[in-house]
Amino acid sequence: MPSDSPPDRQRILLVTGTLGAGKTTALQELEDIGWEAIDNFPMRLLGRLLGPEGERAEGDTSPLAIGFDARTRGFAPDRVIDRVKQLNARSDLEVTTLFLDCSTAELQRRYDETRRRHHLAHDVPVEEGIRAERDLLAPLRRWADVLIDTTRFSSNELRQVIREHFAGETKGQMTVTVSSFGFARGMPPAADLVFDMRYLDNPHWQPELRELTGLDEPVGAHIEKDEAFAASFDRISGLLLDLLPRYAAQGKSYVNIAFGCTGGRHRSVFMAEKIAAALRQGGFSPTVLHRNLGSRAAELIEGSHQP
Repeated sequence: MPSDSPPDRQRILLVTGTLGAGKTTALQELEDIGWEAIDNFPMRLLGRLLGPEGERAEGDTSPLAIGFDARTRGFAPDRVIDRVKQLNARSDLEVTTLFLDCSTAELQRRYDETRRRHHLAHDVPVEEGIRAERDLLAPLRRWADVLIDTTRFSSNELRQVIREHFAGETKGQMTVTVSSFGFARGMPPAADLVFDMRYLDNPHWQPELRELTGLDEPVGAHIEKDEAFAASFDRISGLLLDLLPRYAAQGKSYVNIAFGCTGGRHRSVFMAEKIAAALRQGGFSPTVLHRNLGSRAAELIEGSHQP
């Protein structure tokens, strides 16, 4: 989310949301991209932290992310909103509120997985604690400038979304990520462009290739023998080499290109690697990620072989 504010205004990001939705991960990523981050900050002290208007130290304009949630001492959503309104009126600050949310079912799964107890569910089921927390946070959720639903995000995908929203204007080259995934394990929620490779002949059904991956030469040779591969590769690589400069011209800082196949181990991996190589030849420096490369080969996922 690039800022159009004057350079002497300090960017303040208030990070809150339902417990378990990813606040800690978001703050860690914000630190990695250059923000100073403070977690569990008592919001009643926000005025003291930022100081009076016009009295900040000269040149102190580094962006500041402040995390808080329903556990924070003295937490009161209406008072938080009043303080944010006061800060928004200042000419030396640019204040944004980020609210991280997640479905109740996924939050329950995360609590079960970590065996942690919800702070509002001491003697009741965790679902009731989550419901009480949602009621408490409702005013902040409505007020927030940015709402991110993390229900389907992995930690890495949430980090990517945080970068896309809050890295600011980049002075370097646009960041391009080329990834592979398996449709059987869900779509990548943060992808900008998705290409389905399931029309190519599946190496899974060759016994000698099943336990290999798209990084192995025999698998690549098998895929390249498919009569559809060469024309598809040329069209896709040509399209991307045409689109990426246009994205950059529009100010887009991050582009995630995802290739999918059934299990995410063979066809999508090979195509992602080949496309990344073509983009490098075209002057880009893509990062390559393989989401399901380590997943077990399984006939139940791949389906019945059609000879």
